Amino acid sequence: MEAVCNGGGGVSSSKLAFLKLPDHTHNTHLPNGFTSFQVTEKKLSMGATNNSQPKIVTGEAGYVLEDVPHLSDYIPDLPTYTNPLQDNPAYSAVRQYFVNADDTVPQKVVVHATGPRGIHFRRAGPRQKVHFESDEVRACIVTCGGLCPGLNTVIREIVCGLNYMYGVNRVLGIDGGYRGFYSRNTISLTPKVVNDIHKRGGTVLGTSRGGHVTKKIVDSIQDRGINQVYIIGGDGTQKGASVIFEEIRKRGLKVAVVGVPKTIDNDIPVIDKSFGFDSTVEEAQRAINAAHVEATSVENGIGVVKLMGRNSGFIAMHATLASRDVDCCLIPESPFFLDGPGGLYEYIEKRLKEQGHMVIVIAEGAGQELLSQSLQSTDQQDASGNKLLQDVGLWISQSIKNHFAKEQKMAINLKYIDPTYMIRAIPSNASDNVYCTLLAQSAVHGAMAGYTGFTVGPVNGRHCYIPFHRINERQHKVVITDRMWARLLSSTNQPSFLTRDIIENAKKDEEEVVPRLLDENPINRKKVAC
Repeated sequence: MEAVCNGGGGVSSSKLAFLKLPDHTHNTHLPNGFTSFQVTEKKLSMGATNNSQPKIVTGEAGYVLEDVPHLSDYIPDLPTYTNPLQDNPAYSAVRQYFVNADDTVPQKVVVHATGPRGIHFRRAGPRQKVHFESDEVRACIVTCGGLCPGLNTVIREIVCGLNYMYGVNRVLGIDGGYRGFYSRNTISLTPKVVNDIHKRGGTVLGTSRGGHVTKKIVDSIQDRGINQVYIIGGDGTQKGASVIFEEIRKRGLKVAVVGVPKTIDNDIPVIDKSFGFDSTVEEAQRAINAAHVEATSVENGIGVVKLMGRNSGFIAMHATLASRDVDCCLIPESPFFLDGPGGLYEYIEKRLKEQGHMVIVIAEGAGQELLSQSLQSTDQQDASGNKLLQDVGLWISQSIKNHFAKEQKMAINLKYIDPTYMIRAIPSNASDNVYCTLLAQSAVHGAMAGYTGFTVGPVNGRHCYIPFHRINERQHKVVITDRMWARLLSSTNQPSFLTRDIIENAKKDEEEVVPRLLDENPINRKKVAC
C-alpha cells in the first residue's frame, strides 16, 4: 500500500457525511472533494473561538483525515503569497516543488481488504502558496524539558531552513525554556551563530521544566511581535504548546504555533519514533558492553544496567535487542516478581549455573510497585508534574545480593552501572541528524503555509502535520502482547514473568477502539448530506 494517499481520489463529495460549518468558520486548505466539520461554541472578537474542536474530514470507504488548524480558520481574508521556493536554486532540479493539496498519510499501512481506510494525517512539505512574507516573519525557538541528542540540530535546521528557503532573517532563541519568554533575554539566531552547534550535546538555548504561565508567554509573544513559535519538547511541553495555541487563537493573533516532539523515552504516540532515540540506544551499548565485560571476567558475575524509561521501556528493549549480550530485560510495561518458581531470582540462579555470568538491563520505571512495598513510597513530583521515581537499579542490585547471601547457594559478584544521564547528553548520530533536518524543514514549511496548532513527525516513514490533541491524548508504550516484545524474549530467552490474567488484561487494553469522529453533543452527531 502506498504510504501517501490522494485524499480526494475516487471519492464522491455527494456521499460524504459532514457537519455544517458555522458562518464564521472557514474550511479552506482541505483536500479536493472533502468538507471538514469544526464546531465552535462562541464567536469572539476577530473571529476567534474559545474552544476549538478537532477538524475531521470523512470520505468513502472509511477514510478519515484528522486535519490541523489553519490561520484562516479564525482570521478572515488572510493574505496569500507565492512561495519563494519556486525561485530557489536548491529546488530547481526537483520534479515537483510543492506537496499536492490532496496528499495525506495513513496512520496504519496494514489493513484488511474489506476494512476501512482509516485515519490519515496531512502530509508535510512546502505549499504553492504561503501566508507569510519573508520580511514579515519574526520567529522564535524554545527548548523545554530534559535533554535529548539532536536538540541543537533541530535548532540549527529551523534557523537555516527559514533563512535559506524563505529568506527569513529574524529568528530569536528563547533562553531557558517556557519561563524564558517572560523572565530572560532572547538570543538572536542566524545561520552563522548556529553553524556548528549540531556537534554539541544539550541545547544552546538552555532548558527547564515547568514555568508555563500561559498569559505571560502569549503576552511576551504579542509584545515582541513574534508570529511563528517553534516549541521543541516532550509530551508535557506539547501540552503546553497546545494551551499557547488556544490562547493565541482566542486573541485572534496571526501566530503559527508549531511543535517538534522530543522525548528520549520515545513515548510520544502516533509518530514512528522521536529524534535522538537512535543515538541514545547506540550510546547505551557502551554501558551494556561494560557490564558484560565485568560479568564475564569473574565467577558468577552479574552486570546490572539501569537505562532511562519512566513509563515506556523502548530504550531498554531496543538496547537489549541491539546488544545480544543481555540475559534479562525489565521494563515498566511488563510486571515481574522476584521470589518463587518462575521468578527473577530463580532465573538468575539458572542462568549463572548454565553460563557463569549474566547481564540485566532495567528501565528506571520498572518494578516501582515492588520497590514501594519494601521502601517508603513518596508522591513527590518534579516541575513537569512527573512522579519522582526511586532508584530501582540500586534497589534490585541490593535485593539480588541479599537474596544470594541469605540462601548461601552460590557466591555472586555484582556490578551496577547507571549511565542514565550520560546517554542523553551526547550529540546526535548521523541518522538522527538527518531525521532532525527533515523535522525542522517540515515544521518551517507548515508554519509558512499558515498551519498552526500541530506537531510534526513521521508516520509510516512520511512526515505529517499532526493535531496537538492526538499527541497529547496518551503515552506511547511497549505492547507486551506484540511481536517486538516476543522477539526480545526470544533473544534473551528470559521468562515473561506474566500470568494468564496479566496477558489477557494487556490484550484487552490494546484492543483498538473505533475513533469517535463526532462529539457526544447531539448537534455534533447530526449528519447533513452534501
